[in-house]
Amino acid sequence: MAIHLWWIGEAARDEGTMGMVRTQVEGAFETEVVEWTGAQRPSGTFDTRRAQHSSRGMLGWLHATWPGGATRVLGVTDVDLFMPVLTFVFGEAQLEGDAAVVSAARLVEPGNQALTVARLAKESVHELGHTFGLLHCESPRCVMARSASVRAVDTKQPRLCPACRDKYRLFQQEGHHVYREDQNPHR
Repeated sequence: MAIHLWWIGEAARDEGTMGMVRTQVEGAFETEVVEWTGAQRPSGTFDTRRAQHSSRGMLGWLHATWPGGATRVLGVTDVDLFMPVLTFVFGEAQLEGDAAVVSAARLVEPGNQALTVARLAKESVHELGHTFGLLHCESPRCVMARSASVRAVDTKQPRLCPACRDKYRLFQQEGHHVYREDQNPHR
């Protein structure tokens, strides 16, 4: 299984940023992460009324331009993302799906590139966690905790808490990720 990490932003790809994201994702999911360097960039995702890009549109675009050999793909961008019911999102993923997208747009800390990259890496692990079937965690320190603000992102650790790690490993041992309705605290 390989996760493909793909810079799909408007600015030039930053090797250090992408390297840190790759390292965090590899550590969290104990799997190979490959950087995909496809030249394509999303189209048709910009909403002129909101002056933001649709995260769902980005997910659809990722599916349409899927990198060969990937079991999962994480698109990393610098454009501002939204969902119709939210003002903005740091990212979005398909629960038990194979695609996720994250944006650095609202994670930037002026004058502190290391903090910006740490935030982006956390949100990358978070969104990919959803693709593996993980739900939001009640522990505010777990990387799978809900993030409604940058402050919440800063509170989180860059890794899965023990309970989420156990769930992830269980899903992997079963040979697939399984969303269990009876374990959903949000229904």
